[in-house]
Amino acid sequence: MLDYKKVNNLTGWLVAAVATLVYVLTVEQTASFWDPGEFIAVSYKLQVPHPPGAPFFLLIYRMFGFLAMGDGLQVAYWMNVGSAVFSGLTILFLFWSITLLGRKLFKIKAGEESAGQTITLMGAGIVGALVYTFSDSFWFSAVEAEVYAMSSFFTAIVIWAFLKWDVIEDPILENKWMIFIAYLVGLSIGVHLLNLVTLPALALIYYFKKYPNPNIKGGIIALLCGGLALIIINNLIIPGLPSMAGSIEIFFVNSIGLPFGSGIVFFTVIFLGSLIYAILYSIKKEKVILNTVLLSLTFVLIGYSSYALIVIRANQDPIINENNPKDIISYVSYLKREQYGYRPLLHGQYFTAKVVSQEDGAPIYVKGKDKYEIVDYNTVTKYDPNRTTILPRIYSTQERHKQIYRNKLGLSPGQEPSFGDNLYFMFTHQLGHMYWRYFMWNFSGRESDYSDAPWLGITDAFSDKFPDYIKENKAHNNYLMLPLLLGLIGFFFQAKKDPNSFYVTLGLFLMMGVVLVLYLNSPPVEPRERDYIYVGSFYAFAIWAGFGVLALAHWIGKMNKNLAIAGVMATLITFPIPAIMAFQNWDDHNRQGRYFSVDSARNFLASCEPNAILFTGGDNDTFPLWYVQAVENFRTDVRVVVLSYFDTDWYVDQMTRKAYESDPLPFSLTNENYRKGTNDVLYLYEREGLDAISAKEYLRLLRNKSDLLKLSAGSSKMTINMVPARNIILDVDIEKVYNDGLIPEGMEALMVDQMNLRVKGEYVTKGNMMLLDLITTNNWERPIYFNNTSMATIGLDLEDYVVMEGMTYRLLPVRKPQNFRAELVNTEKSYKHVMEDFAFRGMDNPDNYFDDEFRRFTSNHRSTINSIAIALLDEDEIEKAADILKLGLARMPHEAIPYDLASGQSAPLLFEVGEEELALDIVEKMSVKSIQLLEFYAETNREYDREAMISLEMLRYFVPLLEEKGYTDLAAELREKLERFIGTQNTSRFERR
Repeated sequence: MLDYKKVNNLTGWLVAAVATLVYVLTVEQTASFWDPGEFIAVSYKLQVPHPPGAPFFLLIYRMFGFLAMGDGLQVAYWMNVGSAVFSGLTILFLFWSITLLGRKLFKIKAGEESAGQTITLMGAGIVGALVYTFSDSFWFSAVEAEVYAMSSFFTAIVIWAFLKWDVIEDPILENKWMIFIAYLVGLSIGVHLLNLVTLPALALIYYFKKYPNPNIKGGIIALLCGGLALIIINNLIIPGLPSMAGSIEIFFVNSIGLPFGSGIVFFTVIFLGSLIYAILYSIKKEKVILNTVLLSLTFVLIGYSSYALIVIRANQDPIINENNPKDIISYVSYLKREQYGYRPLLHGQYFTAKVVSQEDGAPIYVKGKDKYEIVDYNTVTKYDPNRTTILPRIYSTQERHKQIYRNKLGLSPGQEPSFGDNLYFMFTHQLGHMYWRYFMWNFSGRESDYSDAPWLGITDAFSDKFPDYIKENKAHNNYLMLPLLLGLIGFFFQAKKDPNSFYVTLGLFLMMGVVLVLYLNSPPVEPRERDYIYVGSFYAFAIWAGFGVLALAHWIGKMNKNLAIAGVMATLITFPIPAIMAFQNWDDHNRQGRYFSVDSARNFLASCEPNAILFTGGDNDTFPLWYVQAVENFRTDVRVVVLSYFDTDWYVDQMTRKAYESDPLPFSLTNENYRKGTNDVLYLYEREGLDAISAKEYLRLLRNKSDLLKLSAGSSKMTINMVPARNIILDVDIEKVYNDGLIPEGMEALMVDQMNLRVKGEYVTKGNMMLLDLITTNNWERPIYFNNTSMATIGLDLEDYVVMEGMTYRLLPVRKPQNFRAELVNTEKSYKHVMEDFAFRGMDNPDNYFDDEFRRFTSNHRSTINSIAIALLDEDEIEKAADILKLGLARMPHEAIPYDLASGQSAPLLFEVGEEELALDIVEKMSVKSIQLLEFYAETNREYDREAMISLEMLRYFVPLLEEKGYTDLAAELREKLERFIGTQNTSRFERR
């Protein structure tokens, strides 16, 4: 007879080992795009990440970083391995959860397992666990150093621990396990809050065990109790306790006059004293339930105490110190994620609602010299009550979002949305597009990794409708809907055979899926696909996939009367399902050989002169740069400035300190001028007769808090300053600039002694005010650069005063001539950067997988090369232009990264340098792709997206180009195909200049 316990343990560890090996073999070898670059950098030096922080994650991944043995180039790899290990452990606990639930379904008592039951349960655990192992979204998170892998581990171990608690009969042991679960929940808070979402569903386990005759009313009460536990932890413990301590601290310091910290000490003593007293009271009075609850609360707090790391490290002023949560006030703001704004959940406005009033809310305090000072008030915005609704889904008043709402809902300009439109958006976009599409990606298939890619069904596997660029996309995966079918079989089987456990699994599935979607209330567009958020829901479905094996074994066993053979047969029949998923997903989840996320960051930094200041935009523009500086110690002389963070006082304060080898940034304004609540927005109010104002004079007025700039007190009771003229003039000492050698050769005639830093919109943000101060005060001592994203978001018109140097734009006192549509380029430096300094590791290997982010950054580099080539051609440097164009094609070939818009724009340049074969190759490949794509969209009635519009424009672009170069037959062939889509129009927006 098989020893069930040994078999279950060994098989679980074997499956976990397989999963871990898969993840280690496919793990990213460096910092990937998005948040991993930040998390690796802050873990490596225990710095402060973006709110609400992940302190326990930082501590654990710091230890994984030790495995690099001091080699900075290996730190990212070992932290990524950390995710692989935690993901493998997630599979371990998933396996054990499936077998535990299977035992309940078969009503097996411990020690009475038959060989057939053991084999069947092992088969179910293996198949269910492997289905999740090779699922798209979970595999994605398993191979990069992000919080979701470790968060999944905590979710899995808490679910397993509850199921273990369920089979324990000894009340004392029960309570120990409950306290252990509470500790796990507390620790998980220091990683991610996803774990808390499981509590309402897990409360059902407690209810079904303690109440042998369950009913609907009791189940609802259990769910509500679980929800109450969620609210207590998420709203009362995490931000609530620090908020209460903060209020007492302000009272003690401001009202009583005690020193800083006295209120926190008082609160800590009273709270801990009360908790200890309550525990002792429960012991003395033998109140077991009260004692268990109090000890569970205590262990949640012990786990939560990892957050002390955030305050401790913030007070050490690390280089990365987001929000600077040094004191209780800033710490509470950090925990509440106040910088990300508010999304209405149960009641709120339609996107067309007019603002009725904006009133002052709660005061905002900051730590002053002797007390906490009010620097601003939270603004309470009230909308027209006739344009509000319950369960608001179409709420965003951003102009870009408004247009997307109208397009998705089919509303004409000025047409008011209805509650039906509100629900339609919720079901079609938030639930349909942002959840069920992801669900089907994982258990049915995925068309490609292009933005908004749909899911695939079984018939798509046998269809020839897809164009080559989709068929050849490594993320074109089809599982023939087999995982979905297996999960549905398990869904109905568990519902019939074990309703109580089914409701628990269903609760997990809905809470971490549909309910989470409703809670997050996502806007109409996200910066990237968000499928990784819902892996907990897919985890629950994988349990049903395991139960699908139990169902097949049950049915086969009915026929052959031998459960052991039935279990083997069911396992063999279903095992190909995870095998198909592994085969389909391997090539687009294998991240070996990918380095361009880091190399692109290196290329930005390499484009800067020594001791430079580089402004960046959002996540992918910044996090890889943080990583290469903090971990790989590359170009630490360059000060990276995140433009959006520049709107905050804590970030400007950090810029006034030395960072690595970079000296503090020079400012004339002081903290009094940019502190929170001061000069957050400077409204443009053009005074009559004042066409322009000197930048130095304007800054002097701001610095001295001149009454000349005061606009009004406003509803916030705070002084609001203004910009009195749209044109802000910066005087330039051109003799000094020229003698310092800052003007590129050949641009001397473009030098100007005055620069007009014109205000673009109707106001200037604090960040742009500080940028103006930096530019003025710096006085050309340190080079100032911008990347393309930051250039597009600056509120001051600098575009005519920047010169491209490699991947960056350098601010210089030269003005681009009017009607000169190309970019000013320092060809000498740019050519050197691309040919000698830039890195393109692995970008020429077709076997490597490059997803949409890699393709986007590749396109940026291709565009840069085109701009440099154009400038070289203008200087009659034909040979250099040819060299740089050919280098781009060699380092980033079509076989590895398909030609894109920038590649198409390089075709006429290749003709111009005499590389006609290379030009024709681009035209041919891009024309074939464009025609196939447009035919595909026409056959499937798919709306034109960005890819389709680019395809149209490329064909329009190539036809006259080929005619001009004498390839009339090819041009006529393309024109004929193009006319099927757009007629005879051949004008193009893509011109060389």
